[in-house]
Amino acid sequence: MTGARMLPVRRRVEHADTDASGVVHFARYPALQETALLANLERLGVGLGVLAAAGFDLVVTEATTRYRSPARYPDELRLVPAVGHLGAARARIDVAIRRDADDAELATGSLVVALTDRTTGAPSVLLPALRAVLEETRSDV
Repeated sequence: MTGARMLPVRRRVEHADTDASGVVHFARYPALQETALLANLERLGVGLGVLAAAGFDLVVTEATTRYRSPARYPDELRLVPAVGHLGAARARIDVAIRRDADDAELATGSLVVALTDRTTGAPSVLLPALRAVLEETRSDV
């Protein structure tokens, strides 16, 4: 897939994402990171449906977030993913969460993902199609 790359994903902060003061709750940031990854995998042809049809589930084995400045309702966010590491069985996707209005970096984080067999739950090496997409997008970093 020549020219494949991870693209920013835009997301508006919804009231349900926030605490009583209108600040995005800390637990929502990993979900935003996952949104950036899954939207890109879908767009690049290796989304969850494709993986499931091949007999695999994509699982998060580690999630980290570093908070810099609060996102608030109704900020427009830009979720900027990049492949930070690619191994035989795992990949680390780094995501910067930025506010569109002023390009402020609100948080950075990463998700380590792996595949498991849908039937047995056993860990698996990355599916060749998934690995190829991640490898190609990694060169865009």
